[in-house]
Amino acid sequence: MLKQRILTAVILAPLVLLGVLFLDLPYFSWFIGAITALGAWEWANLAGWQQLSQRIGYTLVYALAMIVSAAWIPYTWGVIISTLWWCSALFLVIQYPKIRWFWDATVIKLAAGILVLLTTWQSFVLIKIQANSSSLIVFLLLLIWGADSGAYFAGKRFGKRKLAPSVSPGKSWEGVAGGLAVITLVAAVFAWYWRLSGVDSVLLIAAAWLVVASSILGDLVESMFKREQGLKDSSQLLPGHGGVLDRIDSLTAAAPVLALLLVVIGL
Repeated sequence: MLKQRILTAVILAPLVLLGVLFLDLPYFSWFIGAITALGAWEWANLAGWQQLSQRIGYTLVYALAMIVSAAWIPYTWGVIISTLWWCSALFLVIQYPKIRWFWDATVIKLAAGILVLLTTWQSFVLIKIQANSSSLIVFLLLLIWGADSGAYFAGKRFGKRKLAPSVSPGKSWEGVAGGLAVITLVAAVFAWYWRLSGVDSVLLIAAAWLVVASSILGDLVESMFKREQGLKDSSQLLPGHGGVLDRIDSLTAAAPVLALLLVVIGL
């Protein structure tokens, strides 16, 4: 499993980085849109729509939502709406599985998927526009990949205290600590590369911690949906990694937080 995981990552990571670094804004927008559309295909299954026609229909509705939002909904609105959703999602995680009106309502779960994936797409595009470069997106990706790797290995070696046992029994506070240790190093390297002052370097590390903390919430929310459907992975599209949602679940929360920081404080 570990070999498969590493091999898939070795293939996918360069492809993603090439897309991020070299695609101009319109192509970048649809590159990220295509990834989130694959996520929509998987989310339909997590929400209880398992038939082929239902999943195709849901994916088409998501694609239409992207087109409409691109024309009519400012990306900053998406970031604000996303923030409200993730505050609510934190409550869902803490209370899981008590809030049955949410988990028993397929329409609500489907709507949540559109909201999560659409605002993820909008956040990436907004970061690209606001930063006027790809470096901040590369920073975000390396934060999430570093946090995932650090949490995986630290959790395997030291994990004892469960983070959210009712949602995802495999995650531990020791894994969180391992992930934070790795991303602190990542943020420090970027602070040096960007030639930031001491104060700005500390602020960047603090922002990195906030972004990664939100990414953990994104991971836990997808875990709730999988647990409700009795699934281990969102799909088997990516050998060793599960599905697309299993790879971008952290980013669905982290990207809006980074976009919000960029808009509010000009990170």
